[in-house]
Amino acid sequence: MATLWQQKIKGTHYEVRVAGNSRRLYSDGVFHSQYNPLRLITGTLWDLLMLPAFFHVPGTIKRVLVLGLGGGTVVHQLLHFVRPAHIACVELDPVHITIARRFFGITQRNVELHRADAKLWLESYQGPGFDMIIDDLFGEQQGQPVRAIQANAMWFRLLARHLAPMGTLVVNFVSRHEMHQSGYFSAKSVARQFEAVFQLTDPCCDNAIGAFLRQGATSRILRERLKTAPGLGTVLKNGKLRYRIRFTKAKVK
Repeated sequence: MATLWQQKIKGTHYEVRVAGNSRRLYSDGVFHSQYNPLRLITGTLWDLLMLPAFFHVPGTIKRVLVLGLGGGTVVHQLLHFVRPAHIACVELDPVHITIARRFFGITQRNVELHRADAKLWLESYQGPGFDMIIDDLFGEQQGQPVRAIQANAMWFRLLARHLAPMGTLVVNFVSRHEMHQSGYFSAKSVARQFEAVFQLTDPCCDNAIGAFLRQGATSRILRERLKTAPGLGTVLKNGKLRYRIRFTKAKVK
């Protein structure tokens, strides 16, 4: 894999590497994004951030909020497979925004890029709710990815405040353990806001993706919709779209 561009800015070493049609973004050696315009399904973690959109009836995901842009892998996937009318992206690192535009093609008119702290942005946001919110907020610590904001009850409440009545919240966790220590499982007031919760994992990755739905759903519904979704049925059948899913529920009285 060749280096297309690299630069050290304010103590952080950024790299964009390329192999064939595939591009990857690294910050201080941590792998943030992968994008191939000819193969939007990566076969890795990023696919799992998009998949919960298919718990919904096709065409009902109109507004999406992405917290943590990176290079914009999930933005390309959403635009192609889900086709929302509007995607708002909040990214703290201005270099990531520049890279997403310059090297990853995030220039679409219906995609808004906000250079901001996600917590402060949500606290001040007063617009309409989102049908889907994706929390992919990560930083680096000793060369390893770590969540940038602790997913405690306060954070869940802030996210839920901007979620549409039938919306879905998607959260990327470093591990299954981190997910099950999150605010959803520790605060009944948070758990009561969601009708169905699923844990999605990739066989080759330790991360766990939590899908928190304000409507009832089953893993069967998800798979059946993926089978019939244009461009996804084939990659699901041939094993290139890989995921494991488990229904999970906090104990609420």
